[in-house]
Amino acid sequence: TGDTGQGARAWIKQILNQDMAFQHIKVIYPTAPARPYTPMKGAFSNVWFDRYKICNDVPEHIESIDSMCLGLTELINDEVKNGIAKNRILIGGFSMGGGMAMHLAYRFHQDLAGVFALSSFLNKDSAVYQALKRNDSALPELFQCHGTADELVLYSWGEETNKMLKSLGVSASLHTFPNLNHELNRTEIEELKSWIVKKLPVEAPKAN
Repeated sequence: TGDTGQGARAWIKQILNQDMAFQHIKVIYPTAPARPYTPMKGAFSNVWFDRYKICNDVPEHIESIDSMCLGLTELINDEVKNGIAKNRILIGGFSMGGGMAMHLAYRFHQDLAGVFALSSFLNKDSAVYQALKRNDSALPELFQCHGTADELVLYSWGEETNKMLKSLGVSASLHTFPNLNHELNRTEIEELKSWIVKKLPVEAPKAN
């Protein structure tokens, strides 16, 4: 919320003392467009969607979520046009970015390689849960991380999201970070990097 793709990239670089880079994987940091954001009394902010409030027991602002899913689908489609198979694409994010990724993957792109959500949550009656209740196909794996000291997105919200998705057929892990507030740390990013390489290993060269 309020940051840019390049801001997120710089933040991760600062924590790792280097870019999060892979020899065989392209990393894209998209920026959410500026829009009026209700929790900030309607002030403009770079946010993926609007919220009625930062809480897990209010309705989702589904109109803004869905329009953003359309925009981000174009980003995925561009990569597919450039020859990247969908089962070689991972999406994810921090906080609202992780929530956005879960909507995008589990409602519209169930053939992606996986999803990561760091310090993120879904609302109690999320459209994601509704979509998964009607689904019986294989789903992208979820890698979730959350700090127990998070004061903005409560750990219990992340934990409840994880349990709900598991109950609906998602293979989901939850990595808990004691005393971590609403932020990233080095251990978390290192674990994420290992998971990314596990999900997207170097492909053996094809014969001919």
